[in-house]
Amino acid sequence: MEGTVRVRFAPSPTGFLHIGGLRTALYNYLFARSQPGGKFILRIEDTDQNRYVEGAEEDIIRSLEWCGMKVDEGPKNPGDVGPYRQSERKELYHEYAKELVEKGEAYYAFDTTDEIEQMRERLQKSGNPSPKYDAVTRQSMKNSLTLPQDEVQKRLDAGEEFVVRLKVPRRETIRFEDLIRGHVSFESKGLDDQVLLKSDGMPTYHLANVVDDHLMKITHVIRGEEWLSSTPKHILLYNAFGWEPPKMAHLPLIMSPSGGKLSKRKAEEEGIPVNTGAYIEQHYEPDALVNFLAFLGWSPGDDSEIHSLEELGRLFTLDRVNKGGAVFNHKKLLWYNEHYFREQSAAVLAERLKPIAKARNISLPDDDHLLPAISLLKDRVSKIDELLNMGRFFFEDPKEYDKNALKKWKDDSAGLVSEYRGMIEGYDESQFEAASLKKSLEEVINKNEVGFGKLMMPLRIAVTGQGFGPDLFESMELLGKDTVLRRIDAALERLG
Repeated sequence: MEGTVRVRFAPSPTGFLHIGGLRTALYNYLFARSQPGGKFILRIEDTDQNRYVEGAEEDIIRSLEWCGMKVDEGPKNPGDVGPYRQSERKELYHEYAKELVEKGEAYYAFDTTDEIEQMRERLQKSGNPSPKYDAVTRQSMKNSLTLPQDEVQKRLDAGEEFVVRLKVPRRETIRFEDLIRGHVSFESKGLDDQVLLKSDGMPTYHLANVVDDHLMKITHVIRGEEWLSSTPKHILLYNAFGWEPPKMAHLPLIMSPSGGKLSKRKAEEEGIPVNTGAYIEQHYEPDALVNFLAFLGWSPGDDSEIHSLEELGRLFTLDRVNKGGAVFNHKKLLWYNEHYFREQSAAVLAERLKPIAKARNISLPDDDHLLPAISLLKDRVSKIDELLNMGRFFFEDPKEYDKNALKKWKDDSAGLVSEYRGMIEGYDESQFEAASLKKSLEEVINKNEVGFGKLMMPLRIAVTGQGFGPDLFESMELLGKDTVLRRIDAALERLG
């Protein structure tokens, strides 16, 4: 039907999907879902073959699927405006570049790299600090505007190398309304006659982008702020073709907690995973990452913070996207992760944990022991794989003791632990339960007139090897009498 919203996520497979790219995809997806019949299109912009990274396209598709973003049209499920990879649309760009030359909106340029460099040096010497190939300098260069028509044809017939450049007007103000930033204007005198078709026959980003957005009937272009300076070039191209440009919306940057844009280097310094694949490998909850990214530059206008992808699609509006950059708060992401992780039952988490444990060569107990262990652990960790770190003592005896915790093992620790062991040794299995185990500990500390931690910490070290963790007495009950006594004996022998 006419008027259906169509948006696109158009990444280049020149690297794995950056977290900023994922947020751009998410905002496009949410906007499409917020509109009746809205369509979310995936287009792979792979015209830069020199920078193509093997596996990058698969990584992009896997990341979107992992987050639950269903692509309505793309390389894997084409609609009727394909192909959806720019490398497969090369002939189209040639046709449209030729059309612009014929209309007098673009021209062939035969200058070599050296000749362009000489022009720049010449102009810099005469006081122009940033010379461009533009409305003024094109007059003294080798192109179809300055050469006789028959010579142009001769060069083309001879297969001489050329580029196609847009004929940018010398003095024109280019204006457009940005759905996030409001009124934006640029002066054409600051622009060069951008290359549309490179000498290898491949289109530049600008030409391919505009042609594809038009042919794919894209109604709204929602992209990162870094593309704002390219927009006047795109508006000029739409005008040259006589096409109506789509509505534009430029998203705020994602900022590093220490200030400035969240670059790869800064992310690594801050301990923030920079590629979406790292979040998958590090076992983050996809719902948490989606919820967190949605709020990284947008809000629903109330105090609510927890929303599913489907709810976000109903709530999302572009007028609530911030103009200013949004700071990536890793603690907030972990807060979201804890929420979505803890919402799941122990049985669901157990099934998810098994392949992770297998990959790490950790043997898990049967479900009768595993499920209660997960129930004890899950409110104390932020991510599913941390169950294995904190809960390792549920699956095997401690091989070593936490160095920081050992500072709490004092001269009197062995005596207190030994006395406690003597008390619980007489329990039968039915008495070996959390309440009785705690009561015995209280009796020992009262008798010896020491603080709770004086016995609690050494006992925790002996049983778990750690200085922190889930409720110790419930953990001991689950481990069972034989295991607890065996571990206490080993600790007394090793730590004295």
